[in-house]
Amino acid sequence: MTAGKVAWKAEAGVFLAVAFLAAGALGAAQPATGIPTVVIQLTQFGPALGVAAVALLWPSRIRRRLSGALPARRAVDPAGSTARRHARGAGLLLSAVLIIALGAGAYAWVEGVLRVTDPGTLGSPFALIVAAQLVGACGEEIGWRCLLQPLLRTRFGPFTSSVAVGLLWGAWHVQVFGQDPAYAAGFLLATVAMSVVLGLGLERAGANRLLLAGGFHTLVNLGMLLFMDDGSGSAPAADADLSMVLFGLAALVTAVPWVIRELTADILPIADGAR
Repeated sequence: MTAGKVAWKAEAGVFLAVAFLAAGALGAAQPATGIPTVVIQLTQFGPALGVAAVALLWPSRIRRRLSGALPARRAVDPAGSTARRHARGAGLLLSAVLIIALGAGAYAWVEGVLRVTDPGTLGSPFALIVAAQLVGACGEEIGWRCLLQPLLRTRFGPFTSSVAVGLLWGAWHVQVFGQDPAYAAGFLLATVAMSVVLGLGLERAGANRLLLAGGFHTLVNLGMLLFMDDGSGSAPAADADLSMVLFGLAALVTAVPWVIRELTADILPIADGAR
């Protein structure tokens, strides 16, 4: 086994171990802090601590692993590539809105009522919730999309690596497996499908990956909080199961155009070269 194969597996293993263990510890400590979970869940910083552990053990590699996570310095725009990246980023954020719209709309169509939570009833200023949700989402995404996704991408294609990250991301939410099987299945479908959207959307995004992934994640979390049952126990189990299954299907439908676009981008140059 080559040193390269050992290295990436070791980095991934350390990241995942710390992300899982730290999330459990932070979740257990949250009640003592008095911070409402509707504002932010401390478990979200587990992946960030996993990144920190990798940085401590492999400091020479972490800069390369996190390349593109932050905004890049202004440079010459080759043939409008910046405009294309901005369009791709906008499409990624709009995909998050589409997932919530499809999920909430499907629930309203099935049940005959659109679930809407008044932000004023959440117990904390909504502006604080939005800001905290973005910070928490970035705490997750610096690990999943800025470290693990590029790490797996060195060994696998964009689709395979995105599916793998989605499965691990879903499994990291261990509390989901205490819910009904339908709820857990819908959640896993959602994490895999959203990971595919994120992985393919960030594939040619260049810089600013962290804010794009964090923004997508924040929009989804806020949408679930306001328009869907987020598993908080405020709705009957059957309603929560239906809401999560529809959410997973909405994410799957949203992922399909991204997959088709990626396949088209790979196939068309080959066809052009064969002429």
